[in-house]
Amino acid sequence: MDLSILRPSSGSTHAKKRVGRGPSSGHGKTSTRGHKGQKARSKIHKWFEGGQMPLVRRVPKRGFNRGFKKKDLIVNVDDLNIFNKEEIITPEILRASGLVKGRGKIKVLGRGRLNRPLRVKAHHFSKQAQKKIEEAQGKIETI
Repeated sequence: MDLSILRPSSGSTHAKKRVGRGPSSGHGKTSTRGHKGQKARSKIHKWFEGGQMPLVRRVPKRGFNRGFKKKDLIVNVDDLNIFNKEEIITPEILRASGLVKGRGKIKVLGRGRLNRPLRVKAHHFSKQAQKKIEEAQGKIETI
């Protein structure tokens, strides 16, 4: 088979409607737009809302949000119970285990309870998380 011989099957394509090509075409003069009126004009924008206050002007504008701000990846203390006793937990291990997805700084939060001593290495720790890890005879290390 040669790609140069491929053609659309008959009936699957049709000719483009050519408007404004004279009265005998059936689409002449007003070019299927009717007589006068706003929709007969050439310049009406998609976002025009018929004269009411446009949405973009109705919505309050306040503050500034950085669209490219990086958010911390969150892990809770009770999520760390899947690891073995005395294991060293690094961001790479957390990614490999599926607890965090993507790249970024990891923050450990204090929800839940830790049942075994662990050495946890992360970028940030909440005070509750720090307290619960140390209560379980674990150690924290800020990267």
